[in-house]
Amino acid sequence: MPEDAPGNPGAPPEGPDDGSRADAGNVAPVPPGRVREMQAKLHRWAGKDPCRRFGDLFNLVYDPDFLAGAWLRVRGSAGSRTPGIDGATVAGIENRIGVGAFLDGIGDSLKPGGFRPEPVRRVMIPKSSGKLRKLGIATVADRVVQAALKLVLEPIFEADFQPFSYGFRPGRRAHDAIAEIHYLAARWR
Repeated sequence: MPEDAPGNPGAPPEGPDDGSRADAGNVAPVPPGRVREMQAKLHRWAGKDPCRRFGDLFNLVYDPDFLAGAWLRVRGSAGSRTPGIDGATVAGIENRIGVGAFLDGIGDSLKPGGFRPEPVRRVMIPKSSGKLRKLGIATVADRVVQAALKLVLEPIFEADFQPFSYGFRPGRRAHDAIAEIHYLAARWR
């Protein structure tokens, strides 16, 4: 996305400018900003032509740089220690399989179209009312693929939103919308 587009403040940092990913276990080095540059192109293309059709986005989903970026997001999330139905956690993958081999396996299954998501692990979690609600926990591999899809699709859809749209957008929340309403209402007095 362009520099003036809102980013995702909840995402883990991109890493140092030298392209190393020491904080990501044994993920191969990623060219600095390569994913961000591609996101900026996608955002720019989508903004220039709202009717544009993007025909070859799937190549980006299994691109090693996008998968590494997705891994960093999954690894930095609050649920990284929670296993899916396969019992694998982020730490377990880092210690047993290795992140590079794990991401290569995902890419190798995505490329020919053979990747299939696993069923989610269902758990019941308590609500504040005392009742329970169902929560589905995806496997780490499924979370990485979902994050890669988000890295590819988000800049395209962001280009369609108006600046005053706040729902389900990175770096925006309902409190920001309310604050803008208060600000605009105070200006008209």
